[in-house]
Amino acid sequence: MTQDVQFSVEANPFAAAEQVCATLGTLTDALFDQHTSRHPAASLSALRTAEHPAAEALFALPLAPNGPVHTALDRLGTVTTAGTGRPGTGARLTDRVVTALQARYGGGAVRGAIADRGTTSAALFQLPVTGEFADAKLRPPFAPALAALAAGQQTRQPVELPTGAGAEVRLVVPPGFHSLTSPGGPPGVSARTVPPLPDGADRTGGSATGGSASGGSAPATVAAADELARHLAEVAEELFSATGPEPRRDFAVISATLADLIRDAGVVYAGVCALELDDRASDAALVVSLARHPLPITALATELATVRRHAEVWTVLLPAGPAAVLVEGRTVPVPGPLAADGQRRWVVTSAVQAFVPLPDGGTVLCAQLSTARPEDWELYTEAFAELLKSIQFGWDGVPVPGAATAVPAAAVSSVPTPAPAPAPTPSPAATIEEASAEAPEERPVHLRGTPVRVPPADFNPFAPVAETPEVPAAGGDQAAPDAEGGPKGTPVMVPPPDFNPFAMGGVPDVSGDAPATQPAGAAPVADPFGTTVAAEQKADPFGTTLPSQGPAVPPPPSTPPVIPAQAPPAAAAAERSPGQGGDAEEPAPGKGTPVMVPPPDFNPFAIGGLPDLSAPEPEPAEEADAEPQNRPFG
Repeated sequence: MTQDVQFSVEANPFAAAEQVCATLGTLTDALFDQHTSRHPAASLSALRTAEHPAAEALFALPLAPNGPVHTALDRLGTVTTAGTGRPGTGARLTDRVVTALQARYGGGAVRGAIADRGTTSAALFQLPVTGEFADAKLRPPFAPALAALAAGQQTRQPVELPTGAGAEVRLVVPPGFHSLTSPGGPPGVSARTVPPLPDGADRTGGSATGGSASGGSAPATVAAADELARHLAEVAEELFSATGPEPRRDFAVISATLADLIRDAGVVYAGVCALELDDRASDAALVVSLARHPLPITALATELATVRRHAEVWTVLLPAGPAAVLVEGRTVPVPGPLAADGQRRWVVTSAVQAFVPLPDGGTVLCAQLSTARPEDWELYTEAFAELLKSIQFGWDGVPVPGAATAVPAAAVSSVPTPAPAPAPTPSPAATIEEASAEAPEERPVHLRGTPVRVPPADFNPFAPVAETPEVPAAGGDQAAPDAEGGPKGTPVMVPPPDFNPFAMGGVPDVSGDAPATQPAGAAPVADPFGTTVAAEQKADPFGTTLPSQGPAVPPPPSTPPVIPAQAPPAAAAAERSPGQGGDAEEPAPGKGTPVMVPPPDFNPFAIGGLPDLSAPEPEPAEEADAEPQNRPFG
């Protein structure tokens, strides 16, 4: 898509290949017409991978470096190979191939170019073009053939390659596509047998240069240019067999101007498709490339879904491994020099793009298909899905430097994992120490909590238990029980109330106060689970050890204490009236705290300040029978 779209912090490694795919879509829309020779639509779906004997053993075919980069097999398709161990020499081929094709077709002006005005280049035709995001309403649906890739299926192991071969990929391109890349690949990729040329020798008669081959041109570069020129001429004759030489020349020369652009983008296969379906024309473009991208497939799919909000991204599982599949709509410009009417216009295309990581951990295979025929979307996606299922990998086992090929270790929770108790049963503290010692260094587990015992399945809490006193160990830890008469259960750790299961690993554990030990003089309490219970607590059937909340309670005495008799209060203090002045004499000294004992008729629910109606009325002291002085009623 657009060059400013970023999949990583530095740059988008797939932007150049996407630009090549958009440019091929422009060529098919501008140069293909009603006179173009087209294959029937059935040829695109004629791929029968399971029926071909070489379908499951693509690495047994003699391809590069001892043969071509891609070759056509009957009833299968075009087998294409690419690898990281053969980068090529990087020699430029565009000028040499364009000159050879113009000499082949007798010169003349190519569409959109002026004859005899310098060299013919891609910039003269306003190429390459860059697609842009289309509106989300123009996005094609995620076809059923693509959605079927998300189902679980068995994956293949990479084929073992000799050391130094790097990572290699092989796949099958469906029939019906015309390749615009050379079968032998760029110079230095395949082993071409080229005899050395003496200095000053001329290559005439259809040579790539049309003149001298000296001046520093390597024989392999000259041979690669000749091969590409012949291949593009054959493709042009196939596509425009029913027309004159001008359309063939235009297509071959314009395609040749993209040779260096295709190589620089890391494209290993670039092709166009011209089909006839229901008496109408249908076109598509296919690009397969390799790019360096160290992110795992899950992170790559997340970036794609984040950056391309107008696209639909799925994570699927291919026979070659996991992959991310993207479906989106794109708008591609058609430059004025290539258009038939000379006016620049825009074409809306539907695109599907798959990203498949190679086993070296640093390279990603990117395959993409685009078409301007939305009515044929399911036809092309079915062929694209078959292409993805045919991918096979080979690897020499050497990862890319700095690439994370292994799955990172998962974060380990700080919750302790109980371990089975061996025989004899050790103490909980010893079990925790052994578990910590056996844990790997890269996965530290910080154990916090109170040691308890989980009873076994056959434990009977109502069975009589012999009272066997337990001697506290030095340092407050409980000593190991006896092997024969010891308690049953598995020592585990119950986390404290302030335990945080989401705390980060590696943080030092700040424990609370240690549990108070049982006093030496206290009688042990029979515990069916074999734990130590504090003296101030009742018997705990679950055998937990809780820290004391205050000072330790002294042991009970052997004999009850003698309570001294209470001294009688002083007579003077009892007879003293409240109206007398002076301070009251202090009572006789005694032990204890003075309290007030309520009388037998004390009512704790009575309301203070109200008269007691239940008590009898007191009789008047004098003149009880006398009449009142005032009679209000007469």
